[in-house]
Amino acid sequence: MIPAAEDHDVIRTALGWLEAGHPVILVTVLRTWGSSPRPPGSLLSIDPHGRCVGSVSGGCADEQLAQRFRHVSPDDVFPCRVEYGIERDEAQRMGLPCGGRLQLLVERLDSPDALKPLAARLDENCLTHRRVDLQTGSVTLETADSGSEFQVTETMVCKTYGPGWGVLLIGDGQIARYLAGMAVALGYRVTICDPRPGIHEAPLPGDGVACSRRMPDDEVRISSAERTAIVTLAHDPRVDDLGLIAALESPAFYIGALGSVRTADARRQRLLSLGVDAESIARIHAPAGLGIGSKRPSEIALSILAQITAVRNLDGVRSS
Repeated sequence: MIPAAEDHDVIRTALGWLEAGHPVILVTVLRTWGSSPRPPGSLLSIDPHGRCVGSVSGGCADEQLAQRFRHVSPDDVFPCRVEYGIERDEAQRMGLPCGGRLQLLVERLDSPDALKPLAARLDENCLTHRRVDLQTGSVTLETADSGSEFQVTETMVCKTYGPGWGVLLIGDGQIARYLAGMAVALGYRVTICDPRPGIHEAPLPGDGVACSRRMPDDEVRISSAERTAIVTLAHDPRVDDLGLIAALESPAFYIGALGSVRTADARRQRLLSLGVDAESIARIHAPAGLGIGSKRPSEIALSILAQITAVRNLDGVRSS
């Protein structure tokens, strides 16, 4: 699955080309086989000058597509499906890994009206399904509350656009800083929340990371959404428990808590005593992170982000 920010860049750039009077070719990865470097749903836009934004291959296939579709002949019919990398020599020529194979949807867009409604929904952070009828080429937009990120059938393609994925880290420190930097690299919007005085003194780890001094429960209620992962890292029950109780009332797709098995057991008893039911507490990944033998802060951060990614992907892209 690709970060939503990349989708936004592709759509907004393509809209700019359309508004300048240039037709646009929009390419979407439908299916992959073998070691294809970009997942289903990845986007590429091409203008008549051969300029590209986005990627469907991570290699030379983007350039080949730009050369093929920058000049459209009267015989070309859109939308159409094309495949790359069927043969080993073609895979090597296209820059795909040996045995990799891509099936792509290619659309021709001629008017800004083709993307304006979608861009407006993106500006409003509205989760939206864009559905393409493969028989007629007609496009419909539907407000989405949840569901698959990407679906393909013999008659339609449905891709979900909307707010980017976020990570809310409750409690600042080494692990939070490592985790924030890694999450930003994967396209997440990251907030580190810690109300304790003197905590946010170190520089933030790059663009895309915000800090908050709100109380954790307030921050959760403000920033949590279905596309948010919440992780408590404060090592302070007064901070962590506030965040967890609010997180369990939210639609966050992942809730994790740092600490040992013994710490997790003690936390569970505290939350039960505060009136949180056992079924809700079971939503918490505790100890947070995959079992990779992590000891150092950077390794612990990696294990937590790996678990967040696993949960997100298992509930994410579904293609048929």
